[in-house]
Amino acid sequence: MPIHTLALCLDAPLQSWGIRSRGSIRDTGREPTKSGVVGLLAAALGVPRDDTAALAPLGGLRMGVRVDREGILERDYHVTQNVPTTTGGGHRTTLSQRYYLAGAVFLVALEGDDSLLDRVAAAVRAPVWPIFLGRRAFPPARPLLATAGNEAVCTGIGLSASPLETVLSTHPWLESRPDVRESERRRTVRVSLRTVVDCDPGDPAAEPRLDVPLSFAPHDRRYAARTVRVGSVPLTDDLIPAKDFPCT
Repeated sequence: MPIHTLALCLDAPLQSWGIRSRGSIRDTGREPTKSGVVGLLAAALGVPRDDTAALAPLGGLRMGVRVDREGILERDYHVTQNVPTTTGGGHRTTLSQRYYLAGAVFLVALEGDDSLLDRVAAAVRAPVWPIFLGRRAFPPARPLLATAGNEAVCTGIGLSASPLETVLSTHPWLESRPDVRESERRRTVRVSLRTVVDCDPGDPAAEPRLDVPLSFAPHDRRYAARTVRVGSVPLTDDLIPAKDFPCT
């Protein structure tokens, strides 16, 4: 069966990809988690939280992330008053710390069955439910995918008959600021773009991540483990767009 990969652009002023968020501390990873991306796709497809059968094929997609712009880690300190107590006998004030990424841009590549990826691409372009990048308050700043007939390179190019690693190393850079692109084009020593890619557990560089969703049901959240390999791809001239492209 031919290998197909779907390329998505995740860009927003604020993003948050929780890893161990419990209680009063809501953390974020430095790149999208598998659970966060699967949740986004499930919302686009209209999959209910407790439909574990529909989540399974989405969680089974192989995922790779290329960090096209590293975000700045920020923190909010929240004070919430008049929160009902668990016993129902009164109210209390709660304190929480919430972390998020500001200004980050990611290329997310999903490798798997082309019929499933085709359905996912159609749903992302016309989602059943609103999609957001980690939290409901963080909608995308630009389309995740180019629209049909639009050859814009400022967003995800969509479905291609290429392996995941090829897409991560050849997809146009998603940096939208012309001055940054021009500055990078003039550099004699180029930066590399960090990548985080699903890999075999036997890979010597494998790192465990407990973020493959099995259930999003409010009282039955369950996750399985995967392994990833952290690497990088060079930012070459071929990856830097020569001019601005519309993202609509």
